[in-house]
Amino acid sequence: MKLKAISTLIIGLSMSFAAFAISIDDAKSQGLVGETTSGYLGVVKNGQGVQQLVNEVNEKRKQKYQQLAKKNGITLEQVEALAAKKAYNKTQSGHYIQVSGRWVKK
Repeated sequence: MKLKAISTLIIGLSMSFAAFAISIDDAKSQGLVGETTSGYLGVVKNGQGVQQLVNEVNEKRKQKYQQLAKKNGITLEQVEALAAKKAYNKTQSGHYIQVSGRWVKK
């Protein structure tokens, strides 16, 4: 497995969500959503449109993860784990991440 190549693809993946960037950033800043251990966005605190945003982002993430898995000959779970690690590392201080099933501020 070419981890460096996959890491580069994951970085590109985060750029492919640019259309959602403002909404995601706003939701993260307000403590409404956070990054989960599964590589997907999760609802920290419900609010108007939060679940819809999470659903839309996660649907697009899953599609991209499946493409990356197929292209690199690895499992979806491997891509999700790599994406989660990248997301955790990129999460800004004060935003939420999921640790042992609980939401904590980074």
